Amino acid sequence: MKKNSAPLPLGYSPLPPGTIANVVTCLEMTARPTESSRHQPEAPGTLCRLRAEDLTLYRSIFRAVGEDWLWMSRLVMSDEDLSAILADDRVEAYAVMDGEGPVGLLELDFRETGTCELAFFGLVPDAIGKGAGRWLMNQALERAWSAPVHRFWVHTCSFDHPAALGFYQRSGFRPYASFVEVIEDPRLSGKMRRDAARHVPLIAP
Repeated sequence: MKKNSAPLPLGYSPLPPGTIANVVTCLEMTARPTESSRHQPEAPGTLCRLRAEDLTLYRSIFRAVGEDWLWMSRLVMSDEDLSAILADDRVEAYAVMDGEGPVGLLELDFRETGTCELAFFGLVPDAIGKGAGRWLMNQALERAWSAPVHRFWVHTCSFDHPAALGFYQRSGFRPYASFVEVIEDPRLSGKMRRDAARHVPLIAP
């Protein structure tokens, strides 16, 4: 996450034409949640590890899960850079596969010593609200805290599903910082379909 240390002034700040802004909330946990406090729903599928050779599949799942929430970082990244991430043993990317295909994405980043980032976590639209998210979070918690880490963290934003922040807090994460992120609107550049993320107004310059 690229950060600008200069604070925003109080009040309204105009955005450059063709850009959008969202509020990012960073959350963390510094101890493993107790097993007894976690609901264990039925598995919606199996976790399949994604490697560098699965680049096309990874991007397909990333788009299916994240386009309506304006996930774009992996879509605009070069093949070389994304392949390097997926090839790194300190990054664990998984597809959730049911009998018909991928229904979710989980990515854990251990590249910072002693820390795990829940880099990407989500389900395709048809799988939301059926217990799959809780199952997938339990998988994430198990894998993160099985490693020698003292901190597990994630960030969410106002572009994401409206239930995301509460879900992370119920999972044991606690907010510790917030930022305002300004980006070029990927729907105007053709990097995402024009009708993606209807909850975020599209304002052409």
